[in-house]
Amino acid sequence: MTALRSALYQLILVIVVIPYFGLVLASFPLPRMPRWKVVAGWPRFALWLARHLLGIEYEVIGRHNIPPEPTVILSKHQSAWETIAYTSIFPPHVYVLKRELFWIPFLGWGLALMSPIAIDRARGKEAIRRMIALGGERLAQGFSIMVYPEGTRIPVGRRGTYKIGGALLAVQNGVRTLPVAHNAGLVWPRNSFVKHPGKVTVVIGEPIDTTGRTAEEVMQQAEDWIEGQMATLTPAHLRDAPHAARTAVQS
Repeated sequence: MTALRSALYQLILVIVVIPYFGLVLASFPLPRMPRWKVVAGWPRFALWLARHLLGIEYEVIGRHNIPPEPTVILSKHQSAWETIAYTSIFPPHVYVLKRELFWIPFLGWGLALMSPIAIDRARGKEAIRRMIALGGERLAQGFSIMVYPEGTRIPVGRRGTYKIGGALLAVQNGVRTLPVAHNAGLVWPRNSFVKHPGKVTVVIGEPIDTTGRTAEEVMQQAEDWIEGQMATLTPAHLRDAPHAARTAVQS
């Protein structure tokens, strides 16, 4: 039954995305913020459907920690669930992502209309400079910036290598960071077609001030907080031994 519900969920999303994309295209002439809100309607529908068809509920702890001003959000990444759900949990935000995602039909095109910060990872320092510059523009336009510091989806119980880019973006633009932990991988496993009923817990930490601090210091504080929360959110039998948990996970 779980596999059947998962298949039906995927089918409904495919059916809905084609006509909805017509609405998305019609939003192209709008300013960035109204256009973002139009595009965000689809992931909000996907989240609603996940709740009512798949039985995936969620709770948010620490919602009061979300600052009123734009910030750089540093989040754990385990599945596609959080990418969908964060549109409903957080104020308007954009992603730092690899430009190749734009080539995915419908999904990539919709992402492009949400004003993301697309980078070519092969360009190294030039990509970092572009991220910081475009990040400053998006922050000034009222968007927060969502970053997955580990760079890819991490299996439940594992700990990837935290990359400094998100913290550097925040430090260089003089904004706070917001650490976020969750356990979505327990019900929506990484790279799995089958989704399971259950509850996802999202924990939002207190904003981290970047004034007078290095990006390394900011990222270390965010990593320590996130992984500390993950120790609570992850069942004991799924946690790796300390030496394995720090191993980088490749996509």
